Order: sequence, then structure tokens, then C-alpha cells
Amino acid sequence: MALLEQESVGDVLVVRMNRPPANAMAPELLEAGVVLCAELAADPPPAIVLTGSGSFFSGGVDLKLAPTLTEAEQIGSVQSINELFLGWYGFPGPVVAAVNGHAVAGGLILALCADFRVAAVGARVGLTEARVGIPYPVAAMMGVKAELDPRAARRLVLQAELIEIEQAHELGVVDEVVEPAVVVDRAIQVAEGLAALPTRAYREVKQQLRGETVAAMRAAIPSDPMLEGWLSDETEGAARAVLEGD
Repeated sequence: MALLEQESVGDVLVVRMNRPPANAMAPELLEAGVVLCAELAADPPPAIVLTGSGSFFSGGVDLKLAPTLTEAEQIGSVQSINELFLGWYGFPGPVVAAVNGHAVAGGLILALCADFRVAAVGARVGLTEARVGIPYPVAAMMGVKAELDPRAARRLVLQAELIEIEQAHELGVVDEVVEPAVVVDRAIQVAEGLAALPTRAYREVKQQLRGETVAAMRAAIPSDPMLEGWLSDETEGAARAVLEGD
């Protein structure tokens, strides 16, 4: 079973995360994502749709696995998270997120990397890192600050709660909310519209829009403080409390 399934629908490449039950970002999924993003960036398709499987877009970092990671594995995960978000945020072509279900923590940040975000009714989203004792790698926080207005970022980051998708839409976290049965189809439709725009111009204006943030991410990643120590003594207890609460 591939962790990242690919399907071509006309000019659109659909990339689907497939790590049940929550498409959580374990090291192997992060690494696969970094490799695939780099491969696609080298020869971009006309447009890409990112989505998940089951009832989740992505649940973010695997809370069961995270407290067991060795120091080297923690460093590797921070590096992969930074590279993944840098790659998708600066991807040289249209990227649409089909948020088919819950998008939590890093899962929501992955959706924020897209150029347009279509979400399903019934999904819940949130930036819950503070609640589970896991600080933000530098590219993750830079993406949040670039894509959300200060009110929305403050609300999601500091309260660290899940919110209903309608409220997320009001806060500008997602662009559209549709029924679950059509979320991928609608994302493909949006992606087709973006793919129909002049390719070179789209790439250049996207660079003009996001280039400063992408450059800042690239410059900051090598000295990310999280590389010196990502998870703390708080992480295991906080993660367990969240898991048991679910």
C-alpha cells in the first residue's frame, strides 16, 4: 500500500495521503512527501490536488509515535517537516487542498501550503501543537503567519483547539466549504481553472506573492531551534491526555 497515492484526472494530479486511520505524519510519510514534492517540482504537472483518505485530511504528527522517537529521529522529523512545508508552499505551479476531513496541527499547516483550500462539511480543524506539547518547526510557524491574518493565527495557535469548518471559513482558514461527497471534485475543478492560466505567468506571480516567505523559510531552516530539541518532558503526558480524551 502506497503512503501517497497518485491519480491523474485530466490535467490534474491528485495526491492522496493513505496512512490510516488519520494520515498522521510519521517519519515514513514525511519522507515520502518530501521526495514526491521534489520530484513533482522538477517537472510540474499542470495542477495538483492534495487530499487525504478516510475521515481525515491529516491528523498531524503521530501522537502515539512522537514520544518514542530518539533524538536522531526527532531531528529527522523536524528536517522533514520543514522541507515538506517549504516544498509545497513554494511549489512552482497550482496546488489545491481538498480537505476531505479533519485537518489537525501539521495536517492543517499542510493545507495552508496550498494555493486554494476546499473543505468538507463536518471537518474540524485546528493548530493544536501547544495542547500536545509539540512546538512548531520554523517553516510551519512561518507558513501559519504568512497565510492567516493575526486574529486567526492568535486564535488557532494560542487556544490550540479544534474548530468547526464553518468557523474556519469565517476566519479565512479555508476558501470554500462543500459537501464531503464533492470535495475532491470541487478541488479538481478549481485546479483545472488554475491550470488553464498561463503557466509561466502563474509561476512568476506565485513567486512574487510567496517568494519572500519561501526565501525566509529556506534561510531559517538550517538554524531551526527545534533541531536542538523538539520534544520535551511535557510531550508524552500532553499527547497521552489528548489521545485518551479522544
